Amino acid sequence: METKEKNFEHLKKWEGTLASCIRCGYCYEHCPMFKHTGWESDAPRAKIITAFGLLSGEVEMTPRSAEKLFNCFYCKRCEAACSSGVTLTEVFTDAKKDLAAMGLKGPGTTSVTYMNCARCLICVGACPHEARSHTEEGIETDPTKCQACGICVEVCPAGAATIENTFGTSRNELTERAAAFLNSHESAKAIVFACNWSYYPELQASQLPDSETRDNDYEILVNMCGGRLEAQLLMAPFLNKARGVLVACCPDGDCQHDGNKKAKKIVENLKATLEKVGIDPDRIRLVEIPAGDKTLFQAEIDTFVDQMNTLGPIR
Repeated sequence: METKEKNFEHLKKWEGTLASCIRCGYCYEHCPMFKHTGWESDAPRAKIITAFGLLSGEVEMTPRSAEKLFNCFYCKRCEAACSSGVTLTEVFTDAKKDLAAMGLKGPGTTSVTYMNCARCLICVGACPHEARSHTEEGIETDPTKCQACGICVEVCPAGAATIENTFGTSRNELTERAAAFLNSHESAKAIVFACNWSYYPELQASQLPDSETRDNDYEILVNMCGGRLEAQLLMAPFLNKARGVLVACCPDGDCQHDGNKKAKKIVENLKATLEKVGIDPDRIRLVEIPAGDKTLFQAEIDTFVDQMNTLGPIR
């Protein structure tokens, strides 16, 4: 037992907290990873059980078990839903510290940099969590600091920064989902990009069958943070006859990554671009939604869709 305590010196302090988790499962209903894969092994409850098992010695420490703990977008929806008040992301972070010290570093959702890196250091300066640094080996990411906000991916001019385990949140995946919706729903008018924190839980906890959503005017796509939005992603729906694109992000001061500020700049620039090519700039709009304010979010969506109906198709 002495070896286990030494190996898991950071996780050890959470022993009582891990034992107090009642395994209610409220956390996984709001987890974007569970929503994407449908596997409970990707949900916060499973991570807590894994951490407890590693600490007690009942779970074998392998790259596979470590990988699960390195998969987290730090959206903290799980913490907001936890009936026991467990600060889950702090537990995961301390578990990662111990695992990294033992040579297990994911990557999970930690951002990584490939060989085509130009070493311009833009990502180092842009990282709000000071997780990136320049070493003799190139750009390295501290897996215990990275919160997978993806801002480094958005700002990298060489496309060298990436998050390998995207769970449906990459630019290509979101672009494909937007195109699939617009091309298969006759009444489709708009695509709504929402960060996971401002995406209200009622819609996230359940998914209606396609037969009941065929006539929807809009599709909500979850982007983990406004800082991960890119101009290409926001413009892509227009190539598939979308009438408009709505971006929902956190209000100022609420975004733990300051990604909402980057989202505002991108939308402002795209508005100017649309106006230059003769397209109404109101076809792209950004709204700030406080966490869990489903009434405001739905009202903003309804207002935007009504506006798109008034504007009609782009000609």
